[in-house]
Amino acid sequence: MSLEPPDLPNVVFETVPGSTLEGNALGDPAARRVPVYLPPSYDGTKRFPVIYLLAGFASTGTSFLNFSFGRPTVPETADALIRQGLMPETILVLPDCMTRYGGSQYVDSAATGLYETYLTEELIPWIDNRFATLPEARHRAVAGKSSGGFGAIRLGMRHPCLFSAVACHSGDMDFDLCYRPNFPNAARTLEKYGGSLSAFFMNWESLDKKPRGEFALLDMMAMSAAYSPDPGKCAPENMKLPFDTRTCQPIPELWELWRQFDPLVMIENERYRNALGSLRLLFLDCGSQDEYNLQFGHRRFSDRAAEFGIAHRYEEFPDSHADTSYRYKISLPLLASAIA
Repeated sequence: MSLEPPDLPNVVFETVPGSTLEGNALGDPAARRVPVYLPPSYDGTKRFPVIYLLAGFASTGTSFLNFSFGRPTVPETADALIRQGLMPETILVLPDCMTRYGGSQYVDSAATGLYETYLTEELIPWIDNRFATLPEARHRAVAGKSSGGFGAIRLGMRHPCLFSAVACHSGDMDFDLCYRPNFPNAARTLEKYGGSLSAFFMNWESLDKKPRGEFALLDMMAMSAAYSPDPGKCAPENMKLPFDTRTCQPIPELWELWRQFDPLVMIENERYRNALGSLRLLFLDCGSQDEYNLQFGHRRFSDRAAEFGIAHRYEEFPDSHADTSYRYKISLPLLASAIA
């Protein structure tokens, strides 16, 4: 019996030029290598629906291909489900929206780049031109976990003309609970570097082994770059932290900027509610022991969706935030059936 990792089933790699990302403030590459899973009967003639699967923070599309002993990759999971007749044949696209800060949150930002525009106006047309897809919203879904789940539900609310099904696994929401607890950890780390984000980030990038205890500040920088960018400054100072670094109290005007990205705030907007209501599938789940308190935000979001009469499916499972890719065995067949 071979202990070598298995060949990835029907996965090809596309290099997408990424003209919308050119000249980004971080100097990140514009061209992105995007893995694409093709279903067993793909022959370039028969057309298939497409699921865009967004990675979480500090991960990217190729992360879904990582071999781990005893655990199938996401393409292997999808391929097995399809071959067992448990999931309609579907193309999976695994975008790369990584930045030097660890992620983009799939939003347009002067501090990182135009990642929402890249996904919606460049990557989707590229995939539809390159592969035999069913190129209508009716046959297109977006999904993801953690920051990817946040990106998925936000894109679903903002672009109903592009997606008809959404799956949000443990997505960022209820920012007061999932982000504010990180303020003290981030502030303590920043004090170690004399209050200088540049000193912290230069040291972080220089280290082969990143100190786990300082990750909260990197995470806060990335979120600030997404939600409260400061284009008047050069990277890595080109964002405004949403709290007073001495007292850890939120800065009201900045925190309000952040809150406008929170799905719990967005659902109060009629435009976004209508978009959610138009979906053929809205699936959400979260671990009941999530360390980032996301289960509470998901419960509130589900309650609010129910109050607005938005059809959806919400599940909790007995686990924490990490290593929950097995939940794709639930969402992928549902998404594929909704857009088949």
